[in-house]
Amino acid sequence: MMFAERMHIEPEVRTSSGVVRGRQEGPVAVFRGVPYAQPPVGRGRFAAPAPATSWDGVRSAQEFGPLVPQPGGTDGPDDWLTLNVWSPDLGAAGLPVMVWICGGAYVHCRSDNPHHDGATLAGAGAVVVSMNYRVGVAGFAHIAGAPDNRGILDQAAALRWVRENADVFGGDPGNVTVFGQSAGAGSIAALLAMPDAAGLFRRAIAQSVPGTFLSTGLAATVSATIAAELGATATVDGLARFRPSELVRAAAAVTRKMPTLVGAWGPIATAPTPFSPVVDGGVLPQAPWPALAGGVARDVDLVVGHTRDEHRLLAREHGEVTEEEAITALRLAPDGPAAYRAAHPDATPAELWELVNADWLMRMPSLHLADAHVAGGGQAWTYELAWGPGPNGASHSLDALLVLGTLDVDKMGGDAARRVARRMRADWLAFATTGAPGWAPYDVTTRPTRVYDTDTTTRPYPEEASRTIWEGHHFGCLDLPRPGG
Repeated sequence: MMFAERMHIEPEVRTSSGVVRGRQEGPVAVFRGVPYAQPPVGRGRFAAPAPATSWDGVRSAQEFGPLVPQPGGTDGPDDWLTLNVWSPDLGAAGLPVMVWICGGAYVHCRSDNPHHDGATLAGAGAVVVSMNYRVGVAGFAHIAGAPDNRGILDQAAALRWVRENADVFGGDPGNVTVFGQSAGAGSIAALLAMPDAAGLFRRAIAQSVPGTFLSTGLAATVSATIAAELGATATVDGLARFRPSELVRAAAAVTRKMPTLVGAWGPIATAPTPFSPVVDGGVLPQAPWPALAGGVARDVDLVVGHTRDEHRLLAREHGEVTEEEAITALRLAPDGPAAYRAAHPDATPAELWELVNADWLMRMPSLHLADAHVAGGGQAWTYELAWGPGPNGASHSLDALLVLGTLDVDKMGGDAARRVARRMRADWLAFATTGAPGWAPYDVTTRPTRVYDTDTTTRPYPEEASRTIWEGHHFGCLDLPRPGG
């Protein structure tokens, strides 16, 4: 093969750390497994990320980096903090940059997930970046002697790398949009409120924001419970002697016990994960809702929304719901049992259980984030995905698959799926390019909301009954239950 032909198939770019060689895959150049920070090992295992070290020569960037420690993983290579770039045109200048932050209940993150492939979105005209970041104990446990929110500090480090290197991939370092779903959206909400992330992105798209942010007291209790599974204390010295896989197994064991810990932990014990960002007063001074209402991110444009059937998949996994379980769930909401029964008089216990869990975990935190951002002087747009195939409906994470173009539309919805996917992807790309997604900005009077369905429309926020129930609630920081409370 001639040298010029090989260079076309294996493009090379010079980053701030050194030259990387990727692959040309159809119309998109792809660079995988590029370090954005040093491996978090030794004294750095539970520390904030340190900038990547430089290298000589050409580094292969054709394979995804090793998985961060998580369920189903192994104690493999520890150079976990890598990212991936898809570019439609390495010779371009000023393309919008879209940085994907994956979800996974703050315990999973694998950028090699084929559902999170950036090729389709990049082919539509953006430089797309995804990353691995620390999750579980390594990324989110409150550990004495270590900074909190290490996983989100990793994300901020990746964004600094993007700012330094976007131009060599054809992107505009001054036009970066972060977008993410579920725990990725919760991370974006935290990044909006974090001083360490100020100025690293111009726009944000938060898809299904979880309402779970923890006080240091609650986070310390969670971490102490996990450490006790190992006969250890939740300190740097206490946990450093265990292999990453041992910490993962300990966290999984506690996760299985969470339904029995509601009295000790409060509502977080009803969530699918024991981990969430920690409002520590330093890395994260405030929870996102009061922080945004105070104007900390008023210069960042925000698209935020959710799917209609956020809790449908978990409801189907849960199976039959008893009246007692429904009442327990309804107590999560303001005037829960009375308010929900009045609004939905014919609902079954299973329907009420699904509905209130969708509201308190994802739907209302997302809507309230828009309210807070507008109150703080920012501009926001809201959406709901109402289309969904089969019994799962418009389920949690479906919007991510549609935007990224990784849903098997031939099996899941056919032409309807294609229409919704094209519309969402076009709107996301328009927002990243110009700051205008294509519908009216949110305001607290008319609440215009893009509703994605077989016929996509913009209309007042569609979940009005739930909005009214939660109108006076203030999302913020979950704390330990008060004695007797």
